[in-house]
Amino acid sequence: MRTGRFHPLLLLLPLLIACTPAPAPPHTPSPPPPLPAHILRVYAGQTLGEISPLVYGANHGPWAFVNFELWEEAEAAGITFLRFPGGNWGDENDIHPTHLDEFIAFAHQIGAEPQISVRLRGGTPAQAAALVRYANLEQAYNIRYWSIGNEPELYHAKSGFADYDSERLNREWRAIAIAMRAIDPAILLIGPEITQFTGNPASDPKDAAGKDWMRSFLTANGDLVDVVSIHRYPFPTGMTAAPATPAELLASAAEWEQIIPSLRTVIRESTGKDLPVAITEINSYWSNVSGGETTPDSFYSALWWADVLGRLIRQDVHIVNFFSLQSHPSIGGYGLLARRETRPSYDVYQLYQRFGQHRLDAASGDPALSLFAARRQDNALTLLIINRSEQTAVKTVEIAGLDLAGEAEVWLFDAEHPAAPRSRMPWPPPGPLSLPPYSATLLIIPAALP
Repeated sequence: MRTGRFHPLLLLLPLLIACTPAPAPPHTPSPPPPLPAHILRVYAGQTLGEISPLVYGANHGPWAFVNFELWEEAEAAGITFLRFPGGNWGDENDIHPTHLDEFIAFAHQIGAEPQISVRLRGGTPAQAAALVRYANLEQAYNIRYWSIGNEPELYHAKSGFADYDSERLNREWRAIAIAMRAIDPAILLIGPEITQFTGNPASDPKDAAGKDWMRSFLTANGDLVDVVSIHRYPFPTGMTAAPATPAELLASAAEWEQIIPSLRTVIRESTGKDLPVAITEINSYWSNVSGGETTPDSFYSALWWADVLGRLIRQDVHIVNFFSLQSHPSIGGYGLLARRETRPSYDVYQLYQRFGQHRLDAASGDPALSLFAARRQDNALTLLIINRSEQTAVKTVEIAGLDLAGEAEVWLFDAEHPAAPRSRMPWPPPGPLSLPPYSATLLIIPAALP
């Protein structure tokens, strides 16, 4: 959704690509029963499945520049998956071997698995096939994840594409996909990369003939696509709309309780099977804004992101790519990294790096609080509590199915404190927990073997 940006890409170091397991069928937990408002409950007796390591992803491209001063922060961000080139740059420019070489070196430097987006608008099957051949046969980069185009439902606004519709997308996407697979049958294809899917049939993107872009694409190409992808930016709600208030922004996180189940339903109805889901671009605003109370460089946007990411993890989304890894302040405050400093959204990843690898059911009796839980490989229990209220919340934590005894590590992230360990407390605690207003609290509780 972003407009083109042209900044040099500083990408170094040799390649080492870490392989990840093939996508597993999704598993979404049943909603837990209602609870009293003062209760936070974790159902720790049985895990719901492994958290995909690719949910901690980001976008990057030739328009971004990671300053030498921020290399350490980039490596410490915990980004596991990197989409290149993010935004519409790849539909307005050809990716050359030098671009690819530098990007792969950078992905290795920060420990991220790469995704490549080949050109659709203005691209050809031969061009895409040549890129796969160079990357995976000639250079042996073994890039597994590939996508074709970026937000094709918006192409009609571009010169020469006024009549672009879903049928043309389906036809051209398929031709490119077949050409790419002919070079490397092992690649995994992500698509259709449409934006602003909300799960509401009345408002989901449609072409000029009224055909639903997502349903049409899946009906035509469900046999080729491996991971179904969307983009989402909830604000601003229109070209002349006012910025979101903190309450509006934080409340919008709940929309993912509709978007993901609705998308899975559309996938099953259109293809007759389940497919993994990816959110390959996401941020609070689609416009290039900064410096506001809720703009992407704000604390409120970071708190929103901590809540949204937890909801996506809970619903077993396979890939999540924040937009973006880096952005210069002159073009917008949406990057985790600015020119010489990190932004509040960076702190969200510091919390999730310490989150568990296995999902657990968890529920909050208070609609103003979100609770996410997971077990780590070291058997510790991790709880991430998001307080979206302006009031301190006093809550009792109940953990069912697991006996815990020891000392819990407490991390806090709020407007005055970057994400960091703040204290230790005995577990079980002597009384209810006090959760600061507008905050994210991470509890790491060591557990005996079950």
